[in-house]
Amino acid sequence: MSVKVEASHGGIPHGKIAAAGIIIALVSLYIAVIGHEVLGFDYFAFFGGIAAIGALIWGNSAIKRLCSYGIGAGVPSAGMLAFGSGLFGMFLGIAIGAMTSVWIIPVAVLVIALITGVILGWIANTVLNMKIPVMIQSLAELAAVGALTTLGLRTVAIGGLELEAGFVFVAVGFIAVAFMLGAIALQHPFNACLGPGETQDRTNMLVIECGFLSMIIMAVISFVAVSAVAGWISLVIAIIGWAVSYKKYIALSKRDAAAWLDAKPFVDAEEE
Repeated sequence: MSVKVEASHGGIPHGKIAAAGIIIALVSLYIAVIGHEVLGFDYFAFFGGIAAIGALIWGNSAIKRLCSYGIGAGVPSAGMLAFGSGLFGMFLGIAIGAMTSVWIIPVAVLVIALITGVILGWIANTVLNMKIPVMIQSLAELAAVGALTTLGLRTVAIGGLELEAGFVFVAVGFIAVAFMLGAIALQHPFNACLGPGETQDRTNMLVIECGFLSMIIMAVISFVAVSAVAGWISLVIAIIGWAVSYKKYIALSKRDAAAWLDAKPFVDAEEE
């Protein structure tokens, strides 16, 4: 049985972060759907990036919770597993939406990814015998995060959620870019901030900064598939969001670094 070691203390509980991440992701995706399906334009494509950032904040909290059981070296693996399993949920959810309605896609993607993660978590705990108490829940959450993040970045790139519009996303190779950008944005913040001085607000700000940085890349390549106006809107919002979040992250890093200025070195028992 693994022993839990808290990565950080205090802050917003994981359940509340998860709920907020899901709400931000789903609401943002549905705003993009409204713009594309009801209003007839792709100017709301940037909301896909907001959806991805909401999902990544949720995912960062899930990774922190999972790795508090002593598998810190598994953060990159968790990130890749999240997006690998998440792709299955995303593609199947989009396919279901193609047979029914585009309005079903965000929820279908979320539910299918959660089920996929539960299966993988069960295999990890029973077949691989990892026996980590939060493994099943964490892998379910991470699969959903991977699916929603990829779906969000896909929306930035092509402007909508439909199956037909997504052919270019796969054919041109946008999917590979979205996969790597999302996986790095998920696994990097906790790896970068992990340590005795890790604070929730600083780590989350790095998640937001990485999310906007990923959105910048997707906005640049979106000019191939969306209107010029939609592409510029996404790019400008992404750049502004990245600049603001980066500046805030540096400020929080300086704050946490200053808190260690008066710290005393550990004294060995023999020196006392």
